[in-house]
Amino acid sequence: MAHPEGEIEVPAHYGSVDEEYRALRRGCGLLDRSWVARLELSGEDRHRFLNGLVTCDVRGLAEGEGVYGFFTGRKGHLLAEVVVRARADRLWLELPPGKDAEISEHLGRYLISDRVEVVSLEATLPLTLLGPEAPDRLQDLTGAQELPGPPWRHAELELLGCEVLVSADGRWGVAAYTLWVPAAEASALVDQLLASGGPVPVGYQAADLLRLEEGIAWYGRDFGPANLPQETGIEGAIDYEKGCYLGQEVVARLHFRGQVSRMLRPLGFESDEPPPPGTPLIYEGREAGRVTSAVRSLAKGRVVGIGLLQRRAMEPGTRLQVEGGGEVVVRALPGETSGA
Repeated sequence: MAHPEGEIEVPAHYGSVDEEYRALRRGCGLLDRSWVARLELSGEDRHRFLNGLVTCDVRGLAEGEGVYGFFTGRKGHLLAEVVVRARADRLWLELPPGKDAEISEHLGRYLISDRVEVVSLEATLPLTLLGPEAPDRLQDLTGAQELPGPPWRHAELELLGCEVLVSADGRWGVAAYTLWVPAAEASALVDQLLASGGPVPVGYQAADLLRLEEGIAWYGRDFGPANLPQETGIEGAIDYEKGCYLGQEVVARLHFRGQVSRMLRPLGFESDEPPPPGTPLIYEGREAGRVTSAVRSLAKGRVVGIGLLQRRAMEPGTRLQVEGGGEVVVRALPGETSGA
């Protein structure tokens, strides 16, 4: 078993990480993501209320639309990352593992006269199809002429006799669609999906390897409450044109100052063994950051990872020393065209 965060256990693999990884790169994998925390907001003030607590703009979200952003505290530090999906009469929040109780309490703290109700969404489970063949597999199974897209758009579709919410997802580096399935029907639906000859079941290790090869940081692994939003380097998670929200003054001041003192960066290691999280990285004789995640890449044949680096050492192509031996090269963030 693997632990994405805290005491939450999920399958590390289903027999062969190599085979599961190949499915994610060349075919289609089915990842049970029941580890993510889930909340639902209903009530006529839900858009306005939530908009005052997150970095993304949710005011104008229409049914079928979604957005990625962060919950921030008064001093601008991160409380959680969040995907907000707008249903007809409610908002669904996808949160990091174990964050449902904390964010529910956080929301309740600011509920005064707002007509909003916050409840758990544990009766609905997310199953994610990942890989280049995921769109074709899903189209075959649903018969839909057009699948939802871009991220985080979603639609109700019939899948193997079950009505599910299908969401086009981002932050994987490959095609990704999450099926939001009634928990009572999830087990039977998974059996049908696997029996259809389409997706291959994949565990946490293959998914973790995929996202690290793609340079995608995860909350709880690479960033968390000690970080400010801009330190994640995640494009589009902050809307600088929206109105006020909790922590907005700090976030805006950092933005208009024009620079951040440190940032997460993908890394390529010149070593055979991944260094543990927290390993110092040295540049020009001084510590310039630390490793947050690392794994041996099956595709690249070397270790890849993510580190939180000081501004002086975070330019793509920069070479640093790993404390204890070895070197590492700073890679470009997802979407950047330059660098190693």
